[in-house]
Amino acid sequence: MCLLALVSALAACVPSTNIKQPLTALPPPQTAPVMAGNGAIYQAGVNERPMFEDRRARNVGDVLTVNIVETTSASGKSGHNDDNSGSIALSTPTITAGATAGVIQNPVGVESNSAVKSAAKSDSSGSNTFSGSITVTVTEVLANGNLRVAGEKQVAIKLAEEYVRFSGVVNPSTISGSNTVQSTQVADVHVEYKGANNIDTAAVISMFNRIFFSVLPF
Repeated sequence: MCLLALVSALAACVPSTNIKQPLTALPPPQTAPVMAGNGAIYQAGVNERPMFEDRRARNVGDVLTVNIVETTSASGKSGHNDDNSGSIALSTPTITAGATAGVIQNPVGVESNSAVKSAAKSDSSGSNTFSGSITVTVTEVLANGNLRVAGEKQVAIKLAEEYVRFSGVVNPSTISGSNTVQSTQVADVHVEYKGANNIDTAAVISMFNRIFFSVLPF
């Protein structure tokens, strides 16, 4: 039982997310329209979309393609300089006696100079680029008509898995005729790109079998 629990814990590893809202939503169930029985071909409320309107997302459950074109860069510089200098001079004269009394000879001098300099500089910079595309689902239609969207893309290659998650608020007027929008036009954007490495269950069991056979051979 412990072996099975360990294998399950190693094999199932999904990275956590900071997105608090649901990543998808189902459209509300549709009810059959009530025909007015007035003999008209067109009935109000039966055809939700006009004949010549494109298929842009606008209702809960509709899908929308987001082109992720996020680029951020930042840099900072700081500097500090200190410069201190000083000097001192001291001379000691020699007085002789006799005929030349009172004559100063061989003066002795002492000189001292000092200087202190210090400088400090700090440079920091960073840049990030994230490009790609993801199709998201409208999870909520806000009171002002804006659309809250969210979605997740999972790509698994052998034992590696990659997760791309996106959420934000879209203004319907920024949606193009091809039902796409740039991520730079989305408000409250949350973009995540995380990976997870899964361990093959068969490989783990085989490894434990080799350990048991080496310790307790039959």
